[in-house]
Amino acid sequence: MNLKKLMMGTALATGLAFFSAAAMAEESVEVLHWWTSGGEAAALNVLKQDLEKEGVTWQDMPVAGGGGEQAMTALRARVTAGNPPTAVQMLGFDITDWAKQGVVADLNELAAKEGWDKVVPEALQKFSKYDGKWVAAPVNVHSTNWVWANKKIFDELGIAQPTTWDELIAALDKIKGAGYTAVAHGGQPWQEATIFDAVVMSTGGPDFYKKAFIDLDPAALGSDTMVKAFERMTQLRGYVDDNFSGRDWNLASAMVIEGKAGVQFMGDWAKGEFLKAGLVPGKDFLCFRFPGTQGDVTFNSDQFVMFKVGDDRKAAQEKLASAILSPSFQVAFNKVKGSVPARTDVDGKDLDACGQQGMKDLAEAAKNGTLFGSMAHGHAAPAAVKNATYDVITAEFNGEMDAKTAAAELVKAVAAAQ
Repeated sequence: MNLKKLMMGTALATGLAFFSAAAMAEESVEVLHWWTSGGEAAALNVLKQDLEKEGVTWQDMPVAGGGGEQAMTALRARVTAGNPPTAVQMLGFDITDWAKQGVVADLNELAAKEGWDKVVPEALQKFSKYDGKWVAAPVNVHSTNWVWANKKIFDELGIAQPTTWDELIAALDKIKGAGYTAVAHGGQPWQEATIFDAVVMSTGGPDFYKKAFIDLDPAALGSDTMVKAFERMTQLRGYVDDNFSGRDWNLASAMVIEGKAGVQFMGDWAKGEFLKAGLVPGKDFLCFRFPGTQGDVTFNSDQFVMFKVGDDRKAAQEKLASAILSPSFQVAFNKVKGSVPARTDVDGKDLDACGQQGMKDLAEAAKNGTLFGSMAHGHAAPAAVKNATYDVITAEFNGEMDAKTAAAELVKAVAAAQ
C-alpha cells in the first residue's frame, strides 16, 4: 500500500514538474536587442515589468552596438541553427529583408483584434508589415536630427540657440575657444552617418534629401549640393576631440552631461542618458533641431520582429506583441527612452518638454510631407545601400578623401549596392 502511494506520489510529482516546466516554457520570451546603455536598459525594463505582471518570463539576449550590426550577425547564427529568438529588435529595411526569408511570424489576427491599422502611422506600417501581414510591433518613433547641448556652457558663453549653419559654426567656435570640446562625437560609421543625414537635410532641404537618399538619384548624389554637405562634414571634424575614434554614442552623451563638451548631434535616444543622469530639459540641457532642419524630421522606429516559433511559445509571443503596442506602455517606455509613441492616439501630456516638442514636430512633418526615413538608420534605403554610404561618409570624415571625391564615390557606391 505504502509502495503504491509512493509510486502514485512520484507519478503526480513528475506530472506536476512536467506541467510546470511546460507552462514555464509557454510563458517565457527570449528577446534579442542592442539596448545596453543606461537609459536604454532603463526603458527596456518597463517592458520586462509589464510582461512579468502577465506571468511571462523575460530571457534577455543583449548584443551591444548602437546601430544593431552585431545583433544581426548573432541573429543570423540563431536562425541558421533553426532556433530563432521569440523577438528581435530591428530597424527599417532589415525587417523587410528578414521577412522575405519566410522566417517571421504572422501577427494579423492580433493586429486586427487590437486595431493596429488605425493607430500606427503609415510611414511605420511600411516596415511593420510585409506582403500585407503584420510581422513586427513598433515600439516608438525616434527622430534623428536633434542637437543636445549643455545649457550651463551655453549660458556661460552667452550662446543663443543656433537656427542656421553660420550660427552653429559661430557657437562651436565660441565653445572651442573657451577650452571645451565643441562637438562630442563617437567615431563609428553609423554615428558619422547620423550627422551626415542632418547636414544633407540642412544643406539641401527636404526635396534634395528625398532625391538623394530615398530616390537614390545619381544626379543628386553627385551634385554640388552633396559636395557642399561633405565640406561641412570636414568643417565639423575640426570641432571633435582627438580621442573620438571608436567611442560609443552614450559616452559622447556623457561628455555633454558632465560639462566637458558643448553639443552632441544625435537622435532623441540620447535624451534617455540625460534623464538617467538626473538632468532636466530646459534647465540643465537643451534639445533643438539641427540648424537648418526646423520643420523637417528624419526618423527611425525601433520595432520588435516576431519570429516563427513553436506552438508552445506562441501565446507568450502574442502577449509580448500586445504589451509593446499597449497605450500605457507606449507612454511609459517613450518617456524614459527619449522617443515618442508609435501610436497616434496616445496623450503626450506626461512627456517632458523635449518629448512634447518631438511629438509636435513629428505631427507637423507628417502633415507637411517633410517626414523622411533616416538613411543612417536604415529607413531610407535597403541595408546594402546604407552600408555603402557608411564607407564613403566615414572615409571623407576621417580625411581619406576630399569632398568632391566623396560625392563621386557616393554615386558609385550606391549604384554598386543596388
